Amino acid sequence: MKKKYIVKENKDFEKIIKEGKLRKNRSFLVYSLDNNLTYNKYGISVSKKLGNAVFRNKCKRKIRSIIDNLKKDYNIGKNYIIITRKGALDKNYQELNNDLSNLI
Repeated sequence: MKKKYIVKENKDFEKIIKEGKLRKNRSFLVYSLDNNLTYNKYGISVSKKLGNAVFRNKCKRKIRSIIDNLKKDYNIGKNYIIITRKGALDKNYQELNNDLSNLI
């Protein structure tokens, strides 16, 4: 995923979470908010409570891979914040893919 497609700043995260629409399931919380761009931007968050840095980075890589594979199916012009929950710990890649694609 290119850097222009990533939400990094804390103020942007807070704005999307505060003003955006929430959809959730056992694995993820997904906040979405419209932007004025011709592409989507994504922010990914994995809590320290879920595991060490190696595990958290592995989760983020899986989520980025899912986003890249399904990018053409999503609405254009939105910001998404994806927060991983405890339910995602014991799921494989295919189950995470299904969960995330249903929410987005």
